Amino acid sequence: MRQEHATQEPQSGDQGSGKEFEVSGRVKWFDATRGFGFLVSDEVDGDILIHFSILRDHDRRSLPEGAQLTVVASQQQRGLQASRIIDIDLSTALPETPRPSMTSGQSADREALTENAGDFEEVEVKWFNRVRGYGFVNRLGEDSPDIFVHMETVRLAQLEELLPGDQIEARIAEGRKGLTAVALREG
Repeated sequence: MRQEHATQEPQSGDQGSGKEFEVSGRVKWFDATRGFGFLVSDEVDGDILIHFSILRDHDRRSLPEGAQLTVVASQQQRGLQASRIIDIDLSTALPETPRPSMTSGQSADREALTENAGDFEEVEVKWFNRVRGYGFVNRLGEDSPDIFVHMETVRLAQLEELLPGDQIEARIAEGRKGLTAVALREG
């Protein structure tokens, strides 16, 4: 059941029908690094693009898979796109799936690095890619080499996401390939 709204300019610059309608569905996936994701709904054919820019009004940078949304969408040249989020229901979001643990060799390396790491210090996220499983941080106020951050370290710290510019705290050690963050926590 579609409710039509007043025509607005599409955010992406695509040319489409311009007719906006309200639609509800669930988040299929959302990649904070790439800045977009998709909503699926029984009310329309095709996925609905969700660009990160429409999350700002809800003080969010990403959406968990399975969350229920009500959005205002329209048909654009490349498909359906949401222009505004009306409601977000996180009660249906899927829990993060457990990932395989480290091998015993990786665990031994981590323990050795942790023993030689310094105290927690403030760092800023340079970039982090969950798909690749790693990223880099830099010490605040210093022109120092990049500090490697592995996905397992992020998981152990129970941090949902790391976005460029985020300020956190890290314990840093000198690894075989350079500086490595061995523990993280919110700053």
